[in-house]
This record gives sequence, structure tokens and C-alpha cells, in this order.
Amino acid sequence: MGFCVVVWEVVYFLTPSNMEINKNRLGLWTGGLLSGFHLVWLVLVFTGVAKMLFDWILSMHMLSFSYSILEFNYLNGLILLVMTFVVGYAGGFALGAILNCAKK
Repeated sequence: MGFCVVVWEVVYFLTPSNMEINKNRLGLWTGGLLSGFHLVWLVLVFTGVAKMLFDWILSMHMLSFSYSILEFNYLNGLILLVMTFVVGYAGGFALGAILNCAKK
């Protein structure tokens, strides 16, 4: 929650009222952030740490169910990174457009 407040302040409140938010820059930032999180996940899957980490997270929440993490696949990993970047970019671009409209 705190991170969202900081981003909101930087993007919206600290931008001068006569200046538009750069939708492209915001899209690149959000796309990079989203694909960066997924890149970390891919590294965890590749190294074999993902299952141990996920088991630990589930036990902390007192949950237990059967699941499996598939073997690492380079093509699927690349598709995951590209898709998350595209979705993040589109979301950031749309957010920039909405905030620019709200400022007017």
C-alpha cells in the first residue's frame, strides 16, 4: 500500500498542474516493473527455488494443496515476459491518459 501511495505522489501530485504526464514513459515504467517481477519468478523456476519458496509461503498462510511447477521452458518464459510488458505498458499508458484527463 505504501508503495502505491509513493507512486501516486510522484506521478500525480509532484507533476506541475500545467504539465501533462508522459503516457509513454509511465507505460514503459509499469511494463518494466511488471515484467521485472516475472523475470524474478522465471529465475526462481530456472534455479529450482520456486517450489521451496512457494511451499514456504503457503505454510505461512496455513494452506496446503497439491500443485506442481513445470519444468523451465525458454519459449514460455519469453512469452511471459513479453505479455506482461505489453499488459503493463497498456495499463500505464491508460493510467497516464486518465490522469491527464483528470488534471484538466
